[in-house]
Amino acid sequence: MIRCLAIDDEHLALDLLEDNILKVPFLHLVKRCKGAFEAMEILRTDQVDLIFLDIQMPDVSGIQLLKSLKQKPLVILTTAYEQYAIEGFNLDVIDYLLKPYTFDRFLRAVNKAHEYIDLREKARFLENPEEPLASPTYIFVRSDYKLVKIELADIHYIEGLKDYVKIYVGDKPILTQISMKALEEKLPTGDFIRVHRSFIVSFKKIDFVQKQQLSINKREIPISENYRDGLFKIITKNIND
Repeated sequence: MIRCLAIDDEHLALDLLEDNILKVPFLHLVKRCKGAFEAMEILRTDQVDLIFLDIQMPDVSGIQLLKSLKQKPLVILTTAYEQYAIEGFNLDVIDYLLKPYTFDRFLRAVNKAHEYIDLREKARFLENPEEPLASPTYIFVRSDYKLVKIELADIHYIEGLKDYVKIYVGDKPILTQISMKALEEKLPTGDFIRVHRSFIVSFKKIDFVQKQQLSINKREIPISENYRDGLFKIITKNIND
């Protein structure tokens, strides 16, 4: 979860930021601030990963606030004035939202922040390999114009349908536009396995296995020759004689 601070002296701009943040499942709004001094107090006492920062504000501008911070969270500038873009990027902001901006543009900016945080976490692990990264327990997928959070433990199986996949959470399928390969790379290999060109299954949800098919929640799923040996090799290791 990315902890956010929204800073803007305009009430309507803060309302829009709050509304957009609430639509994105991996964002959490810590507080909305009407000026730099209020934001400084929050930054002293709370963990903040990402700031949405207006530039032209009374008393202290967004640029002045940014320059004053010794340890800066990630920053997305939000302003109606494009002439500050170069100065903003010289201060290593992650993105620059020019008002008025759409939700799609907002989403692109926060996805960039999310990817940056992931890369930073992986780099931290490479520097300190003894400190293990937490295994993911969920994924986010786009479905019905929303980012939907799916707990990995709730997934029974996944079915590929050309450019889309159906992720079965119990009996309820969630349809998302992604390739099977891209989705497979997001899943922990110890818990999920590809058994067919069109199917990925959760080991924990398998009811029984035969030579050419397996069953999950009364659904018969084919096992293709290309994936059969890999599946049975893992199953054999877990057979109690």
